[in-house]
Amino acid sequence: MAARTTSVAFDGAEAGLVDVQVQVAGGQQPIFSVVGLGDKAVTESRERVRAAFAALGLSLPSKRLIVNLAPADRPKEGAHFDLPIAVSVLAEMGILPKDAVEGHLVFGELGADARIRSAPGALPAAVAANAAGLSLICPEACGAEAAWAGGDLAILAPATLIQLINHFKGTQVLARPVPGELLDTGTGPDLAQVRGQEAAKRALEIAAAGHHNLLMVGPPGSGKSMMAERLPGLLPALAPEELLDVSMIHSVAGLLERGRLTRTRPFRSPHHSASMAAMVGGGMRARPGEASLAHRGVLFLDELPEFHPQVLDSLRQPLETGSITVARANAHIVYPARFQLVAAMNPCRCGGGGDGGTGCRRGPRCARDYQARISGPMLDRIDLQIHVPAVTPADLALPPPAEGTAEAARRVARAREIQAARGYLNAHLPTDILDHVATPDRPGEALLNEAATAHNLTARSYHRVLRVARTIADLEGQEGVRRIHIAEALSCRRGLFEATQMSAGVALAAQ
Repeated sequence: MAARTTSVAFDGAEAGLVDVQVQVAGGQQPIFSVVGLGDKAVTESRERVRAAFAALGLSLPSKRLIVNLAPADRPKEGAHFDLPIAVSVLAEMGILPKDAVEGHLVFGELGADARIRSAPGALPAAVAANAAGLSLICPEACGAEAAWAGGDLAILAPATLIQLINHFKGTQVLARPVPGELLDTGTGPDLAQVRGQEAAKRALEIAAAGHHNLLMVGPPGSGKSMMAERLPGLLPALAPEELLDVSMIHSVAGLLERGRLTRTRPFRSPHHSASMAAMVGGGMRARPGEASLAHRGVLFLDELPEFHPQVLDSLRQPLETGSITVARANAHIVYPARFQLVAAMNPCRCGGGGDGGTGCRRGPRCARDYQARISGPMLDRIDLQIHVPAVTPADLALPPPAEGTAEAARRVARAREIQAARGYLNAHLPTDILDHVATPDRPGEALLNEAATAHNLTARSYHRVLRVARTIADLEGQEGVRRIHIAEALSCRRGLFEATQMSAGVALAAQ
């Protein structure tokens, strides 16, 4: 009878169970075979297992040793199959009791010195073990992370293979690891440090309250990046279910250090040279991209037009659905990606356009060509598009504002409590619910219809204006959506238009 343990294969941020079966069969020559559609790291496990056994003074049976990873038609990736293979081999050799190891989910990489090394994905593996009613064996370095899966989950976290053997023999008892530190959200940079830019700070507060996407257009040095970095401070801390959701993605990506979790929402700011695979996920092992790592947080794209147009357009689908499907010939992997997009850009490539700039030497064409790198459908998905003017010396000489992050965060929290009663954040309100909760009064409806005709608003833009207006009303504690809310929502969708007009005006004045 073959010895068996259980391990996991990852499907996005979820861990599926894999049966690890080891059998010693007769044969004239010693052969160590690993079958079951494993990648290069899995097939190399036999050499790492062989080296680890040699470090303990053990030798593999001089027979045909077959390792089967079932189901055989499911791809297996990663070096975390080292430890389950080693444990199953030890059970087949009679060093460990077969019946004892069968009740464990085993996860970890082996070193040539028989040390058990950490591997990404310990938290999803622990969650899968808990759901299956199994105990967990994982590396010591992953124990604090795995302990977050639940207090009832039995966990063994040995540092070496000999410690694990001694534990099963009763000569060394391994204590259950404790969960890692839950880091405080902290204060972060304060919005009060931003001088001037009251209109932009108001738009930032609206974006935080309703989870709206935001684009800031303005000359260099106007504080666009500075304000974007302060957005996480306005957002409420992650709820427990959100914390687990985000942490599982970061665990698969190998970003959790010693099991430390934080309730601060993710803030990802990739460089504009990022590839499509880096942005939405992919590669040989289909790892999560920046969009998934920003799940339930903020994805900040600075210098938006400098990103490759195909990379930007790849974000259109997750902005609507909140998930990303990485399609491969042998698998379809789904990663959650419910992020809030915040972007910043100059009005033109020269950076001199716009109010307060020195003037663009190439005139309006420079701005048009630069902004044309962003597709219309992509812009249509950005709720707030604001112009950020240059900061004047008079603005810098002003005393610090009376209100900062703390005061704005309290207003955002009150607005989100109103939305929680509806069951949706305003940016994600379904159309049928939107028609009931965001129907404007007659003056507001007339203004919206007039603006939709004058500016050729699409159906998506029309509904996004209503969603933003609903958020503005929630910030003010108003039950209905009025004309003033529609007017402010419309004024927050004119960033590119205003920047282009200002750039043209400066260029003409310079001639």
